Order: sequence, then C-alpha cells, then structure tokens
Amino acid sequence: MEYTDPTTTGSTIPSSSSSLAPSLPTAVQRPCAACKILRRRCTDRCVLAPYFPPTEPFNFIIAHRVFGASNIIKSVQDLPESRRADAVSSMIYEANVRMCDPVYGCAGAISQLHKQLCDLQTELAATQAELAIVQCQQQQLNESVIFLDGSNSASAWESHWN
Repeated sequence: MEYTDPTTTGSTIPSSSSSLAPSLPTAVQRPCAACKILRRRCTDRCVLAPYFPPTEPFNFIIAHRVFGASNIIKSVQDLPESRRADAVSSMIYEANVRMCDPVYGCAGAISQLHKQLCDLQTELAATQAELAIVQCQQQQLNESVIFLDGSNSASAWESHWN
C-alpha cells in the first residue's frame, strides 16, 4: 500500500503497514467537516463527506447542535443517494433558522412570509382600486373636454357666467 503525501505533489511513500486488508476503508487526505468536528477518522466511505466539505465546518457545527450527529447520519443513510444532498441542505437551512428562532424555526419563517404575502396582496388590491378610480376620473375629464371642443359651447359658458 502507498500513501500520497498531500504536501509533496506526485510523490508516494510506501506504507509501513502493508499487511492491511484491502477491504478496510482507507483514510482520506483531508477529513470532512463532520469527521473533523467529531474527531474521528474520515474514510472514503464516509456518508457525510460529500455534504460537509472540510472548507465549510460551520454548516456541520450548526446542524450538529440542532439535530445531533447520529440523527444526521441516520437520516442521510436512510435516504437514496439522489435525495441526500437536498436533505442535508434542508437540515442546514432548518438549523440556521432554529438558531435565530429556537421556538418556531422554519414554521415561524414561513408564517412570517405568509403574513407578508397577505399584506402585499391587500396593498396591491388597494392600489388597483385607486388606479381604477383615477382612470375613471381621467376618462370623465377626457369626455367633458371632447364635449366642450365638439360643440361651440364657449358661448354657452360665457352666457352662463355673465
């Protein structure tokens, strides 16, 4: 077995324990954020490695605080691989929202957005009603101008005011 040294490019160092069985998982060069935080060896079969890269440890820290590592691992393992990324993304989002709103979490955010949507719909309806009134007034004004221009009613106005 050979070990690739990450500090030197392309050089391999023979391993001192060449008697290891090939079926054992080999160590990854850099542990994923989950394994690093849990202080365990990250293997090439680590179920969390694709979703918690070592460059983003904060995502795992937050998710771990809210859900716990064993629950995250169980949830990820129970899903087909095609759905795991979405599930982890949802857990991270929920954990972030839970840190801001520990009582309601995402439900509170959804409720707040729903209220905001209802308020905006009410405001839109009021603005549309106001616009209809202005358009009606504009149309009446245009009709009266056409009436005055169409008939020589300037003399009628003059006689009315005199």
